[in-house]
Amino acid sequence: MDSEADTARDVELRQLRCLVAIVEEGTFTDAAAALGVSQAAVSRTLASLEHALGVRLLRRTSREVTPTPTGSRVVSHARRVLGEVDDLVTEATSGHVRLRIGYAWSALGRHTLDFQRRWGAAHPETDLRLLRINSPTAGLAEGACDLSVVRRPLDERRFDSAIVGLERRMCAMAADDPLARRRSVRLAELSGRTLLADRRTGTTTAELWPPDARPTFEESHDVDEWLTSIATGRVMGVTPESTAHQYRRPGVVYRPVRDAEPIAVRLAWWRDDPHPATQTVLELLTELYRSA
Repeated sequence: MDSEADTARDVELRQLRCLVAIVEEGTFTDAAAALGVSQAAVSRTLASLEHALGVRLLRRTSREVTPTPTGSRVVSHARRVLGEVDDLVTEATSGHVRLRIGYAWSALGRHTLDFQRRWGAAHPETDLRLLRINSPTAGLAEGACDLSVVRRPLDERRFDSAIVGLERRMCAMAADDPLARRRSVRLAELSGRTLLADRRTGTTTAELWPPDARPTFEESHDVDEWLTSIATGRVMGVTPESTAHQYRRPGVVYRPVRDAEPIAVRLAWWRDDPHPATQTVLELLTELYRSA
């Protein structure tokens, strides 16, 4: 563990920039020109990075320079790291702030566009991005977002969250399903059917039904796959109302499940490192859901 930490400390941004420049420019000479240093400095910097990592990153011939398999992976990671650093510098020097809000399947349903427009009008200095990340924390644990919209509780040791609103449960079914002719359905009417659900991020579990009257469950990992399967009529789905607003699909209809408990929509953030805009986002989302 200590050796890995030592290696991480030995890797410098200038080394990563040098590696990426060599790969993108194609030669050490062109990389040196792009970086504004000597070709000898490029060679020394690459050598120091390979020494720090203990692996060979590039193959060099008289005609070209190409990454090794390990080098290709390192270059890919290096580009992401350098991009994050550039974003950090831009935020720190320009006065603009980036706010990334993750969500798993559906963002805020019918409130999504209103939220984006009102945020842009009130906070033009903050670059808002909504990111679909299909993980239990909607990208929060992975560092892919600053806040996340989730529909089931998270680990309270690491994250704080607050309920911003409630959503009805909807049944998604093929347009020619007999139940599609109804204005709403009951849970008991789904007990003999097959439901498609995402066990990592979804809100539909067998506990919604009595033990002796539960539907069959199959697993899905993506909303597009979920919708395509439901349209065939072989399976159904139970989902938050936001999905019905955000993902309209020919051949699929949504009907309220009138005897199912509503779903709590939560805004979540890191307990020990909340984004400065957290309270403002929380207030706006709560207002939007209350005004529905």
